[in-house]
Amino acid sequence: MEGQNEPRWLSPDESDAWLALSWLMFRLPGAFDAQLQRDNGISFFEYLVLAGLSMSPGRRLRMSELAQFVNGSLSRLSNVVKRLEQRGWVFREPSAENGRFVEAVLTDTGWAMVVEAAPGHVEAVRRYVFDALRPEQVAELRDIGRQVARQVAPDHGWPPSAPRNVVAD
Repeated sequence: MEGQNEPRWLSPDESDAWLALSWLMFRLPGAFDAQLQRDNGISFFEYLVLAGLSMSPGRRLRMSELAQFVNGSLSRLSNVVKRLEQRGWVFREPSAENGRFVEAVLTDTGWAMVVEAAPGHVEAVRRYVFDALRPEQVAELRDIGRQVARQVAPDHGWPPSAPRNVVAD
């Protein structure tokens, strides 16, 4: 059959949207990383690990679930958690529910770092993302992000809805 192996080329609108998204995928994490490094001496990935733990019940999470939350491999997460342990912000221990699993636990010192870093990070998120959007676009962005996430990782049901009052204890 003729044309069966023909690529499904992007339309001009799709190409423009893809280029804009591609640019964001590379530039936005760098902007967040620069802000967090400058203000708190931590990377964006380290902040995501600490924030993920801060939002979890008991400020603890299985390493495998935390890796999914931060969208990183277990080996990368393990290396980062090791650095965070050296700073006294996190420790690891076997899960009380199932000792075959290891959980990362946020310490009080780690919690204090999240509390310190969160306002500047949230301001950067607001400045780079939400200040550029109309209110109705925020819901559209959420829906589009979730739809694309389901296409990329249909088995994960990710990303989750964000908990409210993350920094409030």
